[in-house]
Amino acid sequence: MTYDVIVIGTGPGGYVAAIRAAQLGLNVGCVEKEPALGGTCLRVGCIPTKAWVQTAHALHEARETFGKLGVRVPEPTLDFTAAVAWKDAVVSQMTGGIASLFKANGVEWVKGAGRFAGERSLAIEGGEEVTFGRAIVATGSYPVRPPIPGLDSPRCVDSTGLLSQTEVPRRLAVLGGGIIGCEFASIFGRFGSEVTIVEMLPTLIPQEDEDAAKELLKAFKRRDIAVHVGKQCTKVDDVGTHLVIHFGDGESVEADLMLVAVGRAPLVQELGLEEIGVAADPRSGVPTDGRMRTALPHVFAAGDVAGRWQLAHTSFREGELAAENAMGHDAVLGEPAVPRPIYTDPEIAGVGLTEAQARELHGDKVAVGVFPWVANARAVMSGETAGWVKSIHETTYGELLGLVIVGPHATDLIEAGVVALDAESTVETVADGIAAHPTFSEAIKEAGLVALGRAIHLPPRRRP
Repeated sequence: MTYDVIVIGTGPGGYVAAIRAAQLGLNVGCVEKEPALGGTCLRVGCIPTKAWVQTAHALHEARETFGKLGVRVPEPTLDFTAAVAWKDAVVSQMTGGIASLFKANGVEWVKGAGRFAGERSLAIEGGEEVTFGRAIVATGSYPVRPPIPGLDSPRCVDSTGLLSQTEVPRRLAVLGGGIIGCEFASIFGRFGSEVTIVEMLPTLIPQEDEDAAKELLKAFKRRDIAVHVGKQCTKVDDVGTHLVIHFGDGESVEADLMLVAVGRAPLVQELGLEEIGVAADPRSGVPTDGRMRTALPHVFAAGDVAGRWQLAHTSFREGELAAENAMGHDAVLGEPAVPRPIYTDPEIAGVGLTEAQARELHGDKVAVGVFPWVANARAVMSGETAGWVKSIHETTYGELLGLVIVGPHATDLIEAGVVALDAESTVETVADGIAAHPTFSEAIKEAGLVALGRAIHLPPRRRP
């Protein structure tokens, strides 16, 4: 078979690249070895995980919120079999949707594993060789497993393994306090597991705003999720009935199952990239320019494998750019405002600079405003008042630098900050805008007002 464009991988970077290339009039094939389209995100990543987030949130509301609102229900319990079926149904619908989009756009699914046989040819395992004019590599990433003795135990699973469980573990240990680890800790805490997080760095979600990490730690402690930060796992013993997880300081914890969530690495092995002159680093991925082009001008890369971010939504954009530039356009990635959603309970989301990053760049010319949810009418009436909205701007011109949200609907609300940052808005634009009342989104405007010293719905700061 011969294609104008061949895309390797059908995750968020790959399937979007394939569809966009087809929209531009190209003959497109998309290589995928798995039995369903959608890559890690749709099959064993963000989609099934967030389906369980919804189950966990429903349990939380039924247990702790319904009564406040005057809704009386029997004591809610988790039907894990039904929760698994719901997750699987969501995955099936979403992956089936990609298949329908491929058919509607004339994209052909080339089934099998692909490897470059030459600069313009691809060997397909179990199939005929494919030739192409341009190629887009979008093979994604895979979970890293550190060289810790004992992690080869079947009781030590990655995120895919945890999503395939048929029973809720009584005691779940989570190795890694980053986004994936914290999301699963939050979910299984609601599901009834005794959860323990082990993180070698001194804070949870270490790449996020420091205040957001502190807020999450407080929430986890209130929920009896044990958090061990600054602790390095040195060994795991499988004693037959459970695991014993050892720390470097001599302490240990026990668990029935352990999630290993210490990060993901770009999937560049077995692709034959270096044989055709394209660098492929197992840690940083495939180097590309701002047009997603590799060292070979007709070979592009997008998504996790390109090494910029490990986020589905950035993969979408990179896939579009790769397809457009493969067509001969001149589309540049630039420096977009990238939202950082974390689907814990409470939710966390950020965009732009954290407060620490802003102060490192601008010194004392940074102003911050924090507006708590307890002062927001919609949050109060919903019974969800933990957390706040933080606005960060520089004081010379008033340019908005960042927005951080902890609390209800944070992952949805952060889009307002994305638009504001991409538009290079000032904090005055955000603070002086008219927000519908009563809404959660008012808190974004209110945080801007606090940053400007013009808070209306908070008492004035004490004067020295």
